[in-house]
Amino acid sequence: MERMELLNGTSEKRSSALLDTEDSDEHPESHSSMDDSRKSSTHGDDDKNNGVLPPRNVGGGGGGEKCTDNDETTELTRLLQAGDGAHSDENGEENNIDISSPGLNGKNIALVQPNNHRRSDEPTELSFEKFPENHEEKLKRIKIENALDDPKTPLETWKQFAKSEYGLINDDLRRKIWPLLVGVDPQQVDPAPSLEELNKHPEYNQVVLDVNRSLKRFPPGIPYEQRVALQDQLTVLILRVIMKYPHLKYYQGYHDVAITFLLVVGEEVAFHVMEILSTNHLVECMQETMEPTQRRLMFIYPLVRRENAALCSYLERSTVGTLFALPWYLTWFGHSLNSYRSVVRLYDYFLASDFLLPIYVTSAIVIYRQNEIFQEDCDMASLHCLLSQLPEDLPFEYLLKSAETLYRKYPPRVIEKDVENMIAKEKQQRLVEERERAYRKLHGKKPPPVSNSIIGRFLPHLQLSRRSVFVTTAFSILVGFCAYYYRAHYMPLSAIR
Repeated sequence: MERMELLNGTSEKRSSALLDTEDSDEHPESHSSMDDSRKSSTHGDDDKNNGVLPPRNVGGGGGGEKCTDNDETTELTRLLQAGDGAHSDENGEENNIDISSPGLNGKNIALVQPNNHRRSDEPTELSFEKFPENHEEKLKRIKIENALDDPKTPLETWKQFAKSEYGLINDDLRRKIWPLLVGVDPQQVDPAPSLEELNKHPEYNQVVLDVNRSLKRFPPGIPYEQRVALQDQLTVLILRVIMKYPHLKYYQGYHDVAITFLLVVGEEVAFHVMEILSTNHLVECMQETMEPTQRRLMFIYPLVRRENAALCSYLERSTVGTLFALPWYLTWFGHSLNSYRSVVRLYDYFLASDFLLPIYVTSAIVIYRQNEIFQEDCDMASLHCLLSQLPEDLPFEYLLKSAETLYRKYPPRVIEKDVENMIAKEKQQRLVEERERAYRKLHGKKPPPVSNSIIGRFLPHLQLSRRSVFVTTAFSILVGFCAYYYRAHYMPLSAIR
């Protein structure tokens, strides 16, 4: 059975396995106080490509890291399948995409040396390398600064700036525009409480653990005292949101989103931004179970199928599912990318777009990497290892335009119907498998094949062997012949009399 779902089985509780393990030896000073809290934390066939994306050139270098730890992949899948893990973790202009060329030109891409020993679930060490402005970026920066001087600049203008090429250029501009994109007034914010006021919350220990494991996401070279202060601010930021909205459940990976806003807009404004995102963009990820997230990730397969049926069939046969994309969606790619510049560029786009754009970007990435996928063995372990490692040279400007094109061609209401059909087929298949198991248990043998005959349609529960089908068919023919003979020889005589 080809499975599209993220998990195979129940999902009563969220699993924290995917984002739960990272190196703890690098920063012992941040882990020494957390030993006790660890104990208490619970939580196909047609090779066409009529779509928007050219295939990724595997021979061009810069590809994803080769994953060799298949045991880890199997263990992650087993933990998620168990389902009993703890709860922790428009641009208005038309985008005409030339499918014959990715249009990279080396723009806005930060190349970082890959760490070939990094696990797929381990956060990358963020590169904060700065790049000089090119001419186009400088012109756009001037336009944005002029728009900031005009208090009447509409929201749509800010969205166009955020979604168009190069995004919002730098963090100084993001600090002013990100709050505007979500409707936050930086002049009217609530002061942050102290950490001591929040440490009684039941999620406190788990949040602190995750924050202490996020050291690689802070700028390198900052003084120890400043880093500790940022960690405390991040802990307060997260706890404030989940305390104000107790129906929202913290998940591991939430801190990867929060840390980005903390670094850009500061603690007090970041709280209000995260408050809005948590009740809108991320609300499905913060439910009691993973079912809403699982269902949303199922959008990937219909999108890929509509663009490249052969690629979708290959992924389905491998049963790779959507586990590889889970951290991308939960963290807006913040957990998986090495380049800070790429992370904030994606956040520019997502803040100005529909909340499902991360799913469309994920689908665009899968389609873009089709050549790499076809060169891997068609099995779950191989493809999960490939897909879970994002290449360092992904052309995000191009991929964002491709995702926007996918969104226009296949809006969510269309893909939602495809997902409903997938779920219905899966339920029907499970029903058939349950009946087969029950028959085996009762009779000790495999049930006979389902008959497509008329008798089988009207009497679906009647078990027919090949011999009984043959006898029944022969008897039906004999009865039909007798009826024809009677009508031909005796009916005319009756009419004469």
